[in-house]
Amino acid sequence: MTGSAQLPLLFLDVDGPLIPFGESQQYPTYDVGPDLHGDYANPLLTRINPQHGAKLAALPCELVWATTWMDEANECISPLLGLQRLAVVAWPEPTEIDDQDERDGLHWKTRTLVDWAAGRPFVWVDDEVTETDRAWIASHHGGRALVYRVDARLGLTDRDYAILAAWLG
Repeated sequence: MTGSAQLPLLFLDVDGPLIPFGESQQYPTYDVGPDLHGDYANPLLTRINPQHGAKLAALPCELVWATTWMDEANECISPLLGLQRLAVVAWPEPTEIDDQDERDGLHWKTRTLVDWAAGRPFVWVDDEVTETDRAWIASHHGGRALVYRVDARLGLTDRDYAILAAWLG
């Protein structure tokens, strides 16, 4: 077993935690470099603060993309942050269970992340998680878990990183 296999997982969403959005506020923008400009470049990439890379890399965990960006997170966002390619959670096709979960207020990612963690401790950083997700994870996951909601209008802040580091430490 490698050292990283023993570290907690950190499941990271993109929209909200890394790309702040909402309420017609002006967001700081950052240079994305020449490779990510052009007709097909996502204009929201300029909202990603490149300092997130060092802050994420400093956390004692194994980073995993848990986003609808899927492999594009490695292609577009990892280079902006100076991160190596990360594992990516593959989302299954929706089922009738997902329909029921939605009616019950459970996030569509919750079951998949618990399955993916397979008992390992994990942090889930997202802007859409609720108490319903926390309660479900507490009763269905054998390891420690922190379900951490980020304010999508702000994205990850220094305070958030301090809380994550304390829990992971």
